[in-house]
Amino acid sequence: MWIFGWNGPSGFSARSTAEQVTQGIDGTGLTAIVTGASSGIGVETTRVLALRGVHVVMAVRNVETGREVKEAILKEIPSAKVEVMHLDLNSMASVRKFASEYISSGLPLNLLINNAGVMAPPFMLSEDNIEIQFATNHIGHFLLTDLLLETMKNTARESNREGRIVNLSSGGHNFAYREGIRFDKINDKSEYNSVYAYGQSKLANILHANELARRLKADGVDITANSLHPGAIATNLVRHHSIIDGMVSLVGKYVLKNVPQGAATTCYVALHPQVKGVTGKYFMDSNIAKPSSLAVDTELAKKLWDFSFKLTNPN
Repeated sequence: MWIFGWNGPSGFSARSTAEQVTQGIDGTGLTAIVTGASSGIGVETTRVLALRGVHVVMAVRNVETGREVKEAILKEIPSAKVEVMHLDLNSMASVRKFASEYISSGLPLNLLINNAGVMAPPFMLSEDNIEIQFATNHIGHFLLTDLLLETMKNTARESNREGRIVNLSSGGHNFAYREGIRFDKINDKSEYNSVYAYGQSKLANILHANELARRLKADGVDITANSLHPGAIATNLVRHHSIIDGMVSLVGKYVLKNVPQGAATTCYVALHPQVKGVTGKYFMDSNIAKPSSLAVDTELAKKLWDFSFKLTNPN
């Protein structure tokens, strides 16, 4: 459990849990998609949103595990509205299939929480021949958001309630390449550094939210887009690095956030009234924070948008 931290302007800190930052908030009538909802902070995000009355669709790669999580939540919260749908962010075909099935279901969409991610694995390519971290952490979410945006716009208009898109980044965005995103070398194995590539993908999450916020604002759409750093958390995200994983196991419980604390900022940005109308911001410990200079580079954000759009719309 993280034992340090002081309350910021929001009244919350690094010690605050997801339940604490959403205490007294009624999410009844809202529908959310949470990617990567079958492990880590995705589970807690799903549980707390459901606890507050939100209808949650768990978008997961492992459907069986997702169903086990759903059953555990229903056992604790019998009134919870939770569904499980298959989504593999490594595959654009899977993302398109998920979006098509979701749209066909007729469900509204108020909250899109782009939570899933991988951290610093050995070099490998996705089904679409894109470096796995950039593909999973950014491109899959970019395409998913694009495909579901019209549904979100319709929901915001018909319900007269603000829609919110939440991108999970990390402090790792500070460790991106010097140029930020190496558009011409994303798939270059010879120059691959797993940590830098992770930082590049996490930087992309912030830039995506910022450019999306700018475009939605220009269109006069009642949807916000923000990004956040959940904090250093003891989860299985570091499983590809045995030394780091070992250190986490040894001292993590003393200096890292636990999962309820790790999910707090996500739930705060998704549900709290304090965040109404706030868009294009970066949050940490349930407060607005300042990211790296690269993360607020508007030209880099526009360049990333164009690059991502071409990757996801090749024809």
